[in-house]
Amino acid sequence: MPLQFADRLNNVETSAIRELFKLLGKPGIISFAGGFPDSAMFDVEGIREASSLALSQEPGAALQYGATEGYGPLREQLAQFMGQKGVTGLSPDQLIVTTGSQQALDLIGKTMISPGDKVIVEGPTFLATIQCFRLYGAELISAPVDGHGVDTEALEKLIAEHQPKFVYVIPTFGNPTGALLTLERRKKLLELAVKYQTLMVEDDPYGDLYFKDEPPPSLLALSDQVPGSRDWLVHCGSLSKVLSPGLRVGWMIAPAELLSRAVMCKQFSDAHTSTFAQATAAQYLKAGRMPATLDKVRQVYAVRAQTMCDALRKDLGDAISFVQPQGGLFVWASLTGAGGQVNDGNAFAKMAIDKGVAFVPGAPFYCQNPNHSTLRFSFATVGEDKILEGVDRLKQAMHSAPPNSSASSVSV
Repeated sequence: MPLQFADRLNNVETSAIRELFKLLGKPGIISFAGGFPDSAMFDVEGIREASSLALSQEPGAALQYGATEGYGPLREQLAQFMGQKGVTGLSPDQLIVTTGSQQALDLIGKTMISPGDKVIVEGPTFLATIQCFRLYGAELISAPVDGHGVDTEALEKLIAEHQPKFVYVIPTFGNPTGALLTLERRKKLLELAVKYQTLMVEDDPYGDLYFKDEPPPSLLALSDQVPGSRDWLVHCGSLSKVLSPGLRVGWMIAPAELLSRAVMCKQFSDAHTSTFAQATAAQYLKAGRMPATLDKVRQVYAVRAQTMCDALRKDLGDAISFVQPQGGLFVWASLTGAGGQVNDGNAFAKMAIDKGVAFVPGAPFYCQNPNHSTLRFSFATVGEDKILEGVDRLKQAMHSAPPNSSASSVSV
């Protein structure tokens, strides 16, 4: 008898990005595919000192089981960290520590989604979110985005029509688009949450990675300006993109009733996030090293983003279009098909790999009506020389492609 798996697995499939990584074993390949920070940017010395302090000052607490809600000193440091970003009146007991912000999204799925519930997400959005919410049986509805983030007028119509369980957004340098939601639209989201009594989930793993000008405040920081909005707001944060993904430290701020149920579900899944990782993160934040770390990371990523955008314009010209990112890790682009050039991301991805460079085609990031012309490039882990070489290889792939190559010929 074959194994009988849960019906919920029928709603999801293996990540297209993870499948793409299987193709990256070719020697010398330049990868723009990954969505992770550059390990060379990690403050290894600072983390080493923090972990040493965690073991010397409170070894019992750092190495023992801990509270599901999170390690007390870290919750205090995170509340202060959010306060420095304009969030007022936040106490440590209003947040829980999660095993990366990905677990926060999973806990939202577990606590909020029943099979058949409608959930609105941006189109495109974070691929793992699509998979997670579908796993719990959500019917996902795509809200259109432009270069300035989600279209709030279109979103309001969707909320009124579908009455979703919640709306999920990445307002600041989102994955995959890198778009920055305007201040006006941020306030509109909060107003919609109150008007329609609809939970708004803000995912903010990239907000500290701005290149020049600070982005508008987070929805959480702005919630004081829209009475009642904090009662309908969930904020997910992470240290993965700014400190180290290996620590797996994230957090969730939510209404008390939701938070208590999330704690209960977290007890079932992992009891608590690693206390040693939490104690290390607490010591790191307490030491005050984060501002210098962020300054360094911002400078490096800003140069790499500019290098990539300049090279794409120079080498691919009107065959590609994109909005210059103001922060984050990604350039989101579309193939135009100009001059009969390739206009499908899947086909172009395969041709690019044959030339020794990889990126992620954009279609998997849509829960509905995928745009097959889209592509996601990450500049974070590649130095400027390799970026230039990689984009040159993209040009070679473009010139080797048959006219208007389509998805029917190849699948990545």
